[in-house]
Amino acid sequence: MWPSFSDGDVIECETYSTQEIEVEDLVVFLHPLKKNVTCVKRVKSILENGLFVQGDNSDPLASEDSHNFGPIKESAIIAILKS
Repeated sequence: MWPSFSDGDVIECETYSTQEIEVEDLVVFLHPLKKNVTCVKRVKSILENGLFVQGDNSDPLASEDSHNFGPIKESAIIAILKS
């Protein structure tokens, strides 16, 4: 999530339950392809089949996000930080 956050930064989020997710919210979620990996990404669009999430780094090779693994399911979300 650089440049918004750096390695080691602590962010305070709400545990996700039923809050409405909006475009530009940050979500903490379980990586859909890598076991025991947690990600923090920004919601870029809300689709019928899930949420398209993307890192803030403008270099597309610097972030592993929905460009790589597709939309994430809402059930994968652990926490949310409203924009």
